[in-house]
Amino acid sequence: MTQDKLGKILGSVAKRMRADFEQSQAFNHNGEAGTSREILIQEFLSGYLPSHVEAVHNAEVIAANGDVSPQTDIVLIDRGTPPFTSLNGFRIIPNECVYGMVEVKTRLDGRELSDACNKISKMRRMPKTSYRPIAGVIPRTTNAYGKVHDFFPTSGMIIAFDSVNLETLGNHLVDWCRTRNPIEWPDSVWVAGKGHLQWGDPRSGALFRSPVAGASLFQIDAVPEQDILLPLALHLNIHFSDAWMNPLDLVPYSGATPLGQLTKRWTI
Repeated sequence: MTQDKLGKILGSVAKRMRADFEQSQAFNHNGEAGTSREILIQEFLSGYLPSHVEAVHNAEVIAANGDVSPQTDIVLIDRGTPPFTSLNGFRIIPNECVYGMVEVKTRLDGRELSDACNKISKMRRMPKTSYRPIAGVIPRTTNAYGKVHDFFPTSGMIIAFDSVNLETLGNHLVDWCRTRNPIEWPDSVWVAGKGHLQWGDPRSGALFRSPVAGASLFQIDAVPEQDILLPLALHLNIHFSDAWMNPLDLVPYSGATPLGQLTKRWTI
């Protein structure tokens, strides 16, 4: 069956990623090791994201009101995003072009989970307002986090190569979310070799695409032969196959910057 074949393929990919991760542990410089692990995840995401979504490493997200994102491991953006870069090689991404973000952790515990959740919360609260309206087209919306949005809201995922016990991790996540609105909660948490945490219906057990008020957090243990990659690939497809954005309007980003001086006018 096709599903069995995909499971076997991703099982072999998981083994290779684990071997590459273990090799990265030999790096003496923590920055090099962290970058290597982020690239491993970026390469996997790039292979299973829809073609109009791009996984970018080494980027900074800005909003038209001047907000700047916290340092983010991987940003998922529209492939038509303008290729702004800084002299240091970082890409500068307008927030309107962002579909999601991924925090990559070597070992996830309560402190690292809180750090990742705080970054997701801040990124998701950055405004997306600089779009050009399309005349004659019925406005499109997305229903997520218990609200209807006139843009595609930024998703937030956490992926780790190891962690504390998944049940302990789930307790930490519930504690973090308990006093916050679902618009700040991460969509899912994934730990290689162990499983993942995802929101769902407390009555039917059906998994939700994004968290809403009243949702339950489910712990889903990985099938050893497949690791987490098959459900993660399916999650990426469900989450981003219908990602969309209206045309970007860069004018608000220029602010009060002079665009030139009118010195001559011809009338015909």
